[in-house]
Amino acid sequence: MRIMNKEYIGIIVEESLNDNRILNGLDIKKIYITSHNNLKDRWHMYEVNVSKEEIRELSKHIIGDWYMHFWKNTHIIAIFKDKIFEFDYEDKNTWDKVLKYGRSLGLPEEQLDFPIKGLQY
Repeated sequence: MRIMNKEYIGIIVEESLNDNRILNGLDIKKIYITSHNNLKDRWHMYEVNVSKEEIRELSKHIIGDWYMHFWKNTHIIAIFKDKIFEFDYEDKNTWDKVLKYGRSLGLPEEQLDFPIKGLQY
């Protein structure tokens, strides 16, 4: 059995997945459920440690215009449905392609900030 290096940290919103069972195999560090009273507005968020291989697999399970991002120091991997971008958080010149793609999906600017911090609650 091959041991995967789970060197990336990320936050997964369960509602972005086509099958939430993929969470069973991940190294989950924290869980946070938003406090919206309306169940349809409530998000289940998981802070995870993952490998590059797991990130690639997750990209196959994203629905609609959702995305996830994962980071190791300032290196970011942002994944959309079947699309992956890698860039440097501190070098905004490396963000062009991911921002253009996110905007093409109609994502609001404030959601294209790719923070490199874990769940804060």
